[in-house]
Amino acid sequence: MPVSRLKFESLPHAIFLQRVSGPESATTLEARLGQGAFLALRLVDLLAPDRAPVSQDAFHYQWVATDRFCRELHAAATEGAHVHGIAESASDSYRLGDIQLIAPALFAYAHFLEAELRLEEALDVLTTLLVVVGNRLSSTDAVASQLRFARVYRKLNRFDEADAAYTEAGELARLAGDRYSTLLSRIGRANTMLGRGNLADAERRLDGILADARAAGEPDIEARAEHDIAAVLYRMGHSAEAIPRAWHAVELYQDEDSRLRALNDVGIMLLGLGDAVGAERALLEVFRQGRTRESVTDAVIELMHCASYRRDHVGFARWRERCEDRLSDMPPSIRADFYLKQGIGQARFGRYRRAEVLMNEALEIAGAAGLHEFEFRVERILAGLPACRQAVAMEAKLATAPVVETAKLREVSESLAQLGR
Repeated sequence: MPVSRLKFESLPHAIFLQRVSGPESATTLEARLGQGAFLALRLVDLLAPDRAPVSQDAFHYQWVATDRFCRELHAAATEGAHVHGIAESASDSYRLGDIQLIAPALFAYAHFLEAELRLEEALDVLTTLLVVVGNRLSSTDAVASQLRFARVYRKLNRFDEADAAYTEAGELARLAGDRYSTLLSRIGRANTMLGRGNLADAERRLDGILADARAAGEPDIEARAEHDIAAVLYRMGHSAEAIPRAWHAVELYQDEDSRLRALNDVGIMLLGLGDAVGAERALLEVFRQGRTRESVTDAVIELMHCASYRRDHVGFARWRERCEDRLSDMPPSIRADFYLKQGIGQARFGRYRRAEVLMNEALEIAGAAGLHEFEFRVERILAGLPACRQAVAMEAKLATAPVVETAKLREVSESLAQLGR
């Protein structure tokens, strides 16, 4: 059976071996990192409580082989350090008889994989954490693991599983007296509603969470609620109201990655109002400062979209190439968005046949991933494609027209003008 066809059920952690796609790639760093992760996680499996005890000699033999392979990866890449750290933690857990020692390394690796958009691999690591450590996790780690599961499921558009994980995290947090995580789980559940397209209920929930966060003195939750309310308003077509709230989230966030996610959304919303200059300022800041593959990938796609809006052929081609370099790591929602916006760009340049091919690709990806609202949006655009020459000409005129402005929007534009100075 080809490696790419292997499933977790037939071989635990086979998802990591999918990085080895051919004989020439077997010796690349990427392939060796996948092999190292596979070996390290198989070592962790020996610590699972539901398996027969492993003799000291047997564990030592597997540890030595794993350590020899992973040690070479430690200095080669950030991921290599994570993989080697898992192997070392497994050895410490076995030697000291304390299974909880493996939890921090697994959490850290799952977080890294999520940020790199290796979402199925992140799920594998989180599953390993729950299978091996299980009910021996501290209450704090149990809540954190469910919240992490929920985030990854939501990014994969597996909303039922995300909602279940958020619900369990909220109950565990409530029992532990963890107010912050209880509010965080409520934010997550509202986001699953948003992902399904239930905008009105999502907004109502978020308004309630925002009020509770302010009353409880939780600025991070307040920032998240403001950010998500902005997303709801934008989806409802109220960009002028959404942008100041997204910018407020930028100002409230203390975490840099969260701040950049909100700034990326500010850029998207500004372009929706026709402010390509402000949009590019925001998105270029994300591109320059982004530390995760997810944030930079989102910014690159939107910068490609900005370039086509301005009818900049060279800029469009340059950003499209950067997107294509990242294509293999994009989850379905981002990949579909890339093909749709590339198709829109081709239509803006008058290449309607190519645009139709790309939009159909976006439609196929969205359908396979269950992104129904996205499917409807693509279908509407495709239906209007034969008559879109007039719409494209009108958009080109709008691109040079005065941008809609309010006092709050002017404040955001003035703040954006200071970025990078």
